[in-house]
Order: sequence, then structure tokens, then C-alpha cells
Amino acid sequence: MKSVVVSGPGRTAVVDVDQPEVGPGDVLVKMRACGICGSDGLYIAVGGIPPRQGATPLGHEPAGEVVEVGAAVGGLEVGDHVVLNPMAASDGIIGSGGAQGGLSEYVVVKEAKVGRHLLTIPKDVPFAVAALNEPMAVARHAVNRTQPKPGDKVAVFGAGPIGLGAAIGYKLCGAHVVVVDVVPNRLEKARKIGADAVINSAEEDVVKRLIELHGEAPPSFAHGDRSGTDIYLDAAGVPAVIQTVTATARQGATLGIVAVHKKPVELDLGSILTTELTIVLSMGYPTEIFEVTSDIVDNWEKYALIVSDTVPFGEAQRALSLASTPGASEKVVVTFD
Repeated sequence: MKSVVVSGPGRTAVVDVDQPEVGPGDVLVKMRACGICGSDGLYIAVGGIPPRQGATPLGHEPAGEVVEVGAAVGGLEVGDHVVLNPMAASDGIIGSGGAQGGLSEYVVVKEAKVGRHLLTIPKDVPFAVAALNEPMAVARHAVNRTQPKPGDKVAVFGAGPIGLGAAIGYKLCGAHVVVVDVVPNRLEKARKIGADAVINSAEEDVVKRLIELHGEAPPSFAHGDRSGTDIYLDAAGVPAVIQTVTATARQGATLGIVAVHKKPVELDLGSILTTELTIVLSMGYPTEIFEVTSDIVDNWEKYALIVSDTVPFGEAQRALSLASTPGASEKVVVTFD
């Protein structure tokens, strides 16, 4: 079968590898779609992930169709549509240093257990949307880390896939959600997926608009204009977000950080001491990988708006290039015949 791997720093290749064998407890899944993540570009740039440096299978956002079920596996049938938990694979995280990647024609799920390693989805959900399950689990974990309550006022910075997924998650929690970005078409998507308001930070004063939308915070030890925003989420990964939030957050607000900051960001602890700002970081999806699946199934038309480009597997290397080119796409998903 064909598989896309990192072949060296800055290089990828489509290689022929043996199709996985299926044991009594295993399930063979034919890949039908696999999303491309920003971390794929990082893996390519550095030449892979140890211990598979230089030969790392790519693709950790898989969705597929069951084509073979081991005799000891229950709860699955040939033809079932499934999403996978990349982190549960016994041979390493799928597409992130493990022995297999979702940008391959087949993936074998060893000692497969429904609800832990994979989960079935209805056949009317497009595979390209189902492939959002993994990144939306990342977004949902970020939401959960900030512990939203119904009626909370939330500002999400960054209207990429994670930011949009988080905005949907906050809306499902009953929050008032404002999405901040600099790209008009991203902000338009945020409106379509249900954001209550959007702010173009390249054209508007973010703090002034948040005060208009979320009210002004009551007086406290902190000085200056403070919005009544309860939760801020950084899904953008630019220092200006941290600087804006720490300078203007109200007493007792929460800042969640799910974005990857590639350089150190300065924090004025003396200044934020007066606000008792809670800062929480979010990584991966300890419990959320299948928590989010039912929401995707129920609202797949809304989640479908997040996908900007679908590229056939035969052009997988072009898809990787497209996804890594700033401004060229929002969310690229590779599809298989």
C-alpha cells in the first residue's frame, strides 16, 4: 500500500509499505479521509519524530471504513464508518511518531475496543467532516480546561480550526462567544458557526469592542479599562493576544492557551497579580476524543464549514504544501477513493 512519510528535514515521500496484517483482536480500517495539522509541517521541517527520525508516517486526523474485523472483536462490522483515537494506538501515536500514519491507505487498530480505540459514526456524515474529530477534540479539551458555565462571556482569539471548534464548544455550553481575528473570511465563518459577535483586530479596538459587548468590569485593584469577559482563549499563538488579555482582563478572569507559541512570551506577573488572572494551558485530549464525536454527528453541516480544501490522496504532497503555506488555506483534508 502507499503511505506518506517524512523522508528527511523538509522532505516527504510517498512510499510502498506492506499492508498491515490483521490478528484476532485487530480491525483493519481503509482510510477515507485524513486532515492535515500544523504540527505535520513541524514534523516535516525537523525531519520526523524520534525514534522514527527521517521515516515518520504522517497523518493523525483519520476517519475510515472497516474492511476486516478480527474474530475476537465485538461491536464492529465490515462497512462501518469510524473515527480513530490516534493516542490510544499500541504501536505509538498514529501520525505523530507511531509506526502508522493516517496518510496511508490502511491502518490496523490492534486489540481494538470500541469506545477506546475507535468509534462508529453514521454513514451520512461525510468522511471529510469526520476527519475533524481529532482536532475538534483538541478544541473541546481547551474549552473544558477553562471550565465555562452557562451565561459566561467568552472571547476566542484566532478563527482557525481550533478556534472555531472551541467557539462551537463554548456555544454548546451556553456562553456568549466573541471571536477575534484579522482575516475577514475567517470571521465570516465564525459568524456562520454561531459566534454571537466577531472583532477584526486589524481594524477595531479589541478592548473597546469587548467592553461594548461584554460590559465593563466593576472596580478592583486592577487599573485601566477592563471588560466583563469571563474567559479568554488564545487559539492564535501570537504575543499580542497574551499582552492584550493580561493588560485588560477583569478580576478573576480565566485565560486558556491552546495555541503553540514558537517563541517565549513575556508575562508581567506584577501587573496580573492585581487581577488574580487564572492561566490554564491545554494540550491534546485526555478524555475528549470521543466526547466531541456526538456533537460533530449532530451538527456536521456546521462543522463542515471549517474544512476549506479537500485534496485527493494521490496529491497528498500538494496537500501538505498547501496546508503549510500561510494564507493559502484554512483546513486541508486529504480524501481517499
